Amino acid sequence: MNLNKHTKRFLPLLLLLIISFGCKEKTENSSSNDEITESKKKPNVIMIFIDDMGWSDLSGFGNTDAETPHIDQLASEGISFDQFYVNAPICSPSRVAITTGTYPQRWNITSFLNNRKHNAKRGMVNWLDTSAPTLAKDLNNAGYATGHFGKWHMGGQRNVDEAPEITEYGFDKSLTNFEGMGPKLLPLTKDAKGKVGRIWEGAERLGGPYTWMQRSEITSGFIDAARDFMDQSKKEEKPFYVNIWPDDVHSPFWPPFEDYDLTKEDGKRALYFAVLEAMDKQFGELFDYVKNDKELRDNTLIVFCSDNGPEQGAGRSGNLKGYKGHLYEGGIRSSLIVWGPKFMPEDAQGTRNNQNYFSAIDLKPSIWEFTGVDTPEDELTDGENILPTLLGKTAKSRQTPIFWARPPDRKNHKDFDKPLPDLAMRDGDFKLLCDFDGGRPELYNLIKDPEESNNIAQQFPDKVKSMTKKVTEWYDKMPQLDEDEEEKEE
Repeated sequence: MNLNKHTKRFLPLLLLLIISFGCKEKTENSSSNDEITESKKKPNVIMIFIDDMGWSDLSGFGNTDAETPHIDQLASEGISFDQFYVNAPICSPSRVAITTGTYPQRWNITSFLNNRKHNAKRGMVNWLDTSAPTLAKDLNNAGYATGHFGKWHMGGQRNVDEAPEITEYGFDKSLTNFEGMGPKLLPLTKDAKGKVGRIWEGAERLGGPYTWMQRSEITSGFIDAARDFMDQSKKEEKPFYVNIWPDDVHSPFWPPFEDYDLTKEDGKRALYFAVLEAMDKQFGELFDYVKNDKELRDNTLIVFCSDNGPEQGAGRSGNLKGYKGHLYEGGIRSSLIVWGPKFMPEDAQGTRNNQNYFSAIDLKPSIWEFTGVDTPEDELTDGENILPTLLGKTAKSRQTPIFWARPPDRKNHKDFDKPLPDLAMRDGDFKLLCDFDGGRPELYNLIKDPEESNNIAQQFPDKVKSMTKKVTEWYDKMPQLDEDEEEKEE
């Protein structure tokens, strides 16, 4: 090829331009690939499960006697749900449901786990079967770092000291309280006069290591351990699933007395609200930790709710009927907040969903979808994937009924002039309550009557008949411990 002298003069410049363009294109492609890699990072999930907090106890849900600004701020950036249900009105079975995505009756955990004799008397096992399909197992198998920090109460309490450790349920690391196996934080107390004491000292017999710290600060202990775990997960470039399940708003209430100028004589409700406010401050540290880290802020979903209704005389559930242990709305409806602005449409952030209903067992299949985790097709689940509703992308309720059964030790209550119903079911706008044999039916339209004050069973006999048949058949299909098994447990 012949090149004239002008072409020869500009050839080096031409080659330089070509090389520069190639480098630029490579850099841009590399940057694009980095963005794609970044977008393919699996999201993190933090599950916060409060103990015995009433549906209206957060100031963002109507409480005017206490302020929870940090949790309210979380809600203002996410979505609040008014018609979210837990699947039992008491702690242990509610925790089984959210952990497994199944009805707790399947595992014979139907009330709070206690000592062997009391568990057997109520037809209950002493701990959750390790074969149960937990969300932590699924995520851990998919490469997630999994940690549980806080109350467990699904085995390992009172004189049940050979229960499996929490790590046998799919968690890499755990730190619990006096109702679980493995490392523990145990509560010290300090009254208004500065006298220091201990509660639940018997938990030392369940094994250690254990650390004693002030009950009014113990949520920070769980949060600090969770933060260390999340920091380590980041260093290892692993997505994480973390439970933070505090127990400070469960009685006995031990607020930082010096901060609130309180004494025990101020009464249960005042002490409860002081503990609630102190817990909110401690959670503020967690929320700031997530929000101030861009990597976490843009790739973390926080789910916040309570395990059951409030203890009578402490928390409240607005005008809803019932308390902890009851199948009325006050015992099973929970204030749910879902936060993850990066995953939500902008116009959904800061909104309140008061029309769609679903329950805790629906969170597991929804988180499967959210994390992109493949699970065995035959894995047992009673939940439905309601992820688009959780993220504010659609307005759709659970499509099949939700069923409940009364804790076996909660048939009567002093504020009710007759025995409490045994079973409950929500289907669409309607909720039915009845006894195990279908007797004494109560029917409510929860859209018109969320307070369950107007029993319309006589007006809708066909609906009562249909719903009674469904809920009693559901309960009859649940496993029951036979007498030999109960004697063995005892």
